[in-house]
Formats: sequence, C-alpha cells, structure tokens
Amino acid sequence: MIGTALIRACVKNNDEILAIVRNGTNRINRLPKIDRICIEYADLDQLSSVHGDGKPYDIFYHFAWGHTSKEQRDNPVVQEQNIKATLQAVELAKKLGCKKFIGAGSQAEYGPVDGVISADTPAVPVTAYGIAKLSANLLSKRMCEQAGILFIWGRIFSVYGCNDNEGTMLDYAIRQFNRKETAIFSSGTQMWNYLNEQDAGKMFQLLGYKKIEKGTYCIANEESRPLREYIAELRMAYGEFTQCEFAQEDPKKSPMGLQVDIRKTIQAIQYHPQISFKDGIFQMINNRKRKYNEENKCIDSYL
Repeated sequence: MIGTALIRACVKNNDEILAIVRNGTNRINRLPKIDRICIEYADLDQLSSVHGDGKPYDIFYHFAWGHTSKEQRDNPVVQEQNIKATLQAVELAKKLGCKKFIGAGSQAEYGPVDGVISADTPAVPVTAYGIAKLSANLLSKRMCEQAGILFIWGRIFSVYGCNDNEGTMLDYAIRQFNRKETAIFSSGTQMWNYLNEQDAGKMFQLLGYKKIEKGTYCIANEESRPLREYIAELRMAYGEFTQCEFAQEDPKKSPMGLQVDIRKTIQAIQYHPQISFKDGIFQMINNRKRKYNEENKCIDSYL
C-alpha cells in the first residue's frame, strides 16, 4: 500500500516511473493507467531480469518483501531470501543508473523497546523478520557505499489505509462492526502510533527528492497515543453498531507499545503528516463497506 501511495505522489509531480511488479499480482489495478508508468513483471528472485526502458533513473525504492504472514515471519530460512533480494535490488539500482537507494525497513528491527524510539535507538531485533530487515539494512548500505549510491533506510512503524491488508487490527474491527459482532481486543493500554498510507507515501517520496544525509529515518506520525483512543475514534467514525471487549490488563506484564520520535525525519524532508486518524479511518471504513457489499452481492449471485 505504501508503494502505491508513493507512485501516486510521484505521478502528481509528473515523474516518469518504472514499477517492478510481481508476476500474477491481483493488485495491478491499484496503479494509475498512464503512459508515464512503465511496468515490468519480476518476482523477488528475478530482479536481475529487469531491464527498464533504456533511460537512466534517479531514485530506486525497494518495498518488496516476501513471507510476511504470521506463520512465516519468524522462519529464518524463508526470511533469508529477502536479504538476498534486497542486495539484488541494489545491483539493479546500479544497473539503472540510480544515484539514491531507499529501502523500507521496519520497527521490528528495534525489538521490544520500553520508551520512545528514534532513528538512533539501538536495534536489537528478536524475530527472524526483524533480524532479516536489519541484515538487509546493513548489507545493502555497504553495497551502496561500494557502488557510490546514497543509501536511505526508512523504518516503517504502523501504517494503515484503504489498501491495508486483511487481518490487521483495524481491518478486523471494521469487519466485526460490519457484521454487527463484538470486536475483542487486548487491554489497549499500550501506546501506539498510526500513520496514514498517503502520508507514508509522501514521506518516502520526499526522502528521495530532498538533499538529505544518508542513514535511517523513522516513518511514523508525530503523535503516539494509547491504543484505546484509536479504537474509540474508530467506533465514533463508524457511527453504527459497535461493540467492543477489552482484556484485563496484567499488572505483571505490561504490553510493549510504539512511541516514536520523528523529528529527524521532519527536519530532513520539511514535511509534517497531514491526514488525521479521524479522516483516514473514515476513508478506510467507507472503502471496506463498499468491499463487503460487493462480496455479499457476489455470494447472493452465486447462491
């Protein structure tokens, strides 16, 4: 969803775009159908086959990452494949003439942190996914240094929006509300940080456009709030049947949350996130309602 938002931001700037898309994707319709977007199909292990359109490109954004399901995120064998794909992406960036490489990292690189997280917080990942992201970060950085390419690593925290995957907390809650069923949550007392997909795409765009120092930049919102506050705002935006249950907080086990300091990012790109959670979640609710109605029509037609 962030790649799509990035491309839409670049289209508004009249950029020429080479979009490298997985074979057989069912999400190709998310991309605007305009001549300034050249599409090549390649899976993660086929990046060496990408040739472009013969023109040199300025910036390479690498968002692709495989094996992200809950079952595979802590599998070292499959996560290792993503490290290799990231290094192949750097090789492709060099082949295409790019002067800047921007990778998409994750807050999972930090591991559990009790306190505010900034770009300079030590990275101590505990899952195979986080370890692989950090490894891809360090190794692609070294490759970029050797190739004379400016290296930027955007660490993504919690991004949501209309193109969010199914199964996220917000998607689950909206689906339960749509069914007039109770949504069940944890205690919701932990601090959290939601950033709309459009703001995330814009922030990545500006990491590419602006003259900034190499290094790591946090991609998150300026404000972190207790998760329960987000859920309350979601219920208010939904405006119909909403029933929630929260688990009792275990005083012996305080849940880890996300508190983020993005001052370094704001100073570098001179941009503050624009879309409030209220507006962003309202858009997502309407998008999901349309989707559910279409699904129900398909079921009725089949029956």
